[in-house]
Amino acid sequence: MFNKLRPVWLVAQRELRDQFRDWRVLAPMSILTLGFPFLMNEFAKQTVDFLNQYNANLILDRLVPFSIMIIGFFPITVALVVALESFVGEKERGTIEPLLTAPFDDWQLYFGKLLVGAITPLIASYISIALYLFMVTRQDLNMPAPTVMVQLFLLTTAHAILMVSAAIVISVQSTTVKAANLLASFIVIPVAVLMQGEAVMLFWGNETVLWFGIAGVLIISLLLIRVGIAHFEREYLLGREIDTFSFKWAFKKFWSDFIDGAVSVREWYGRVLGSSLKRMIPAVVLMVLVAFFSIWLSHKWVVTNVSEIIANASTENIELIEENLGELPDFASMSGHFSAPFLFLNNTRSMVVIFLAGMVSFSVLGVLFYMINVALIGGVYAMFELLGLSPLPIFAAGVLPHGIFELPALLFGSAMVLYIGAVLVTPQRGKSIGEVIIALIADWFKVFVGLIVPLLAVAALIEAYVTPVILQSVMGG
Repeated sequence: MFNKLRPVWLVAQRELRDQFRDWRVLAPMSILTLGFPFLMNEFAKQTVDFLNQYNANLILDRLVPFSIMIIGFFPITVALVVALESFVGEKERGTIEPLLTAPFDDWQLYFGKLLVGAITPLIASYISIALYLFMVTRQDLNMPAPTVMVQLFLLTTAHAILMVSAAIVISVQSTTVKAANLLASFIVIPVAVLMQGEAVMLFWGNETVLWFGIAGVLIISLLLIRVGIAHFEREYLLGREIDTFSFKWAFKKFWSDFIDGAVSVREWYGRVLGSSLKRMIPAVVLMVLVAFFSIWLSHKWVVTNVSEIIANASTENIELIEENLGELPDFASMSGHFSAPFLFLNNTRSMVVIFLAGMVSFSVLGVLFYMINVALIGGVYAMFELLGLSPLPIFAAGVLPHGIFELPALLFGSAMVLYIGAVLVTPQRGKSIGEVIIALIADWFKVFVGLIVPLLAVAALIEAYVTPVILQSVMGG
């Protein structure tokens, strides 16, 4: 085991020597690491003085954790330059050939670069956070709880691994340092948006959800590392000299994969779409299991938590709930408010959102959105049980008529997103990552156009004009 890890350390040592010789990286990183905590501390003091006028104690308690998260983020953004140049920079300097001809495995070269790319910004972030915490202890500011401190350090580590692993993937796929640096915005901006959501969790004090956020970031980081190793080829690095992108080539490639030689609609449905559906059978089976788990989990959560809330509710609140239950809506008139085109566009938009979320997260967010959609069934079913209604007839009348079309559309669309993530992290020899992504997008469009859109169209018609009438007859009875 040690013999296999020794080349990783040798590559890391070589990378460290190169970094410490480059003052253009060390100088801004040192200034930001040692100077930014003072700026953030002054910001915290001014914010405290302002909020003390309004007794905003809850916000004050969350100000220091928020500052720690921001302080840990900025050194990573500067050190990102090192990861972006890890492979493409050596290629421009003409030093990559001796490295690639060394008797090391591809994963050893990759992890050597990744190790230094992640450790350097993490050390800078930890030093910056420690300096800020030292200043906090000498002022009238509340220190975060130990659990929150652990979460903040794990978040900083997860952000560093996520950004560095993405930067190295870009470095492998780019042909110039300029192109790699331009693509850095696709790393910094999404992580900055992600941190806004994490900041909301911090201010709300929702530590449980923050644990899930940390786990999600780490999962995406590991998948990014897997993608980098899966698509790392020495011949690709040495062979590509010019980085060009042709929209015409991309569209021709997409259309060729979408049609796949079919000369008629019948052949396309029978051979092309059938082949795509056959490839995603394991993903469909897995998503069925995920659906049952999500329904069971949401049902259990509602029964456990909402029943406790009802048990502790006052008599006035229970009477108010009973009065509202007596005012049932006129389901027959719902067809005038929710038209079939509206329902169709809404459901189609949801499928596109699941696809886009899955593409930027290697299926993680896409599967999460799928679980949330399916979990509503178990949650609403449990609510009907707690309110004393008979849920089975209601669901049979209000969900099944259009659900037999809509739920399979959701299932196949989400399974396709899961399939895309699985293929992206699988080695594809002889294909660039761009060719793989275009082929996967073509596969998704096959399923979307050939199966999901027709199912959602039929579901929208039934949901708008049939389901309300059936549900009205059941509820009226």
